[in-house]
Amino acid sequence: MNKAVFLDRDGVINRERGEYTFKIKDFELLPGVAATIKTAKERGFKVIVISNQGGIAKGLYTVEDTDKLHVHMQGLLSKEGAPVNDIFYSPNHEVTGASLDRKPGSLLFEKAAYRHNINCEQSFMIGDSLRDIEAAEKLGITSFLIEPNSSIEFIVKHL
Repeated sequence: MNKAVFLDRDGVINRERGEYTFKIKDFELLPGVAATIKTAKERGFKVIVISNQGGIAKGLYTVEDTDKLHVHMQGLLSKEGAPVNDIFYSPNHEVTGASLDRKPGSLLFEKAAYRHNINCEQSFMIGDSLRDIEAAEKLGITSFLIEPNSSIEFIVKHL
């Protein structure tokens, strides 16, 4: 089985702006993220993004907008030799109805674990909200809660 580092997107990989980030011009990779992802992968971890993208359900942007942004993000990370292994996101929001895939639901983690043959007990989640942590811990994934836009390098160096 594999082990993974799960990362939230906004506030962990890219700058949390206080509003939805779905346009490429607004996407800013946080300093040190690519090097940190590279370190995690060198230590034998798969790196998987798990993100809520509720603006889709609210009609603020589309699945296509989100997919384009993720292609851009992967391109930036690939240039640094640090593409993530996979990206899972929920297009849902509680304003349009309950969903098991939206964090703090654990369905996206379960899908990732199944697809990548991940041992959750040997894996880690880094997120900037309690819902990130709650979702991961439902599956026994050790979690780290950080302040939005802070470095994750110190965590990965100690895994």
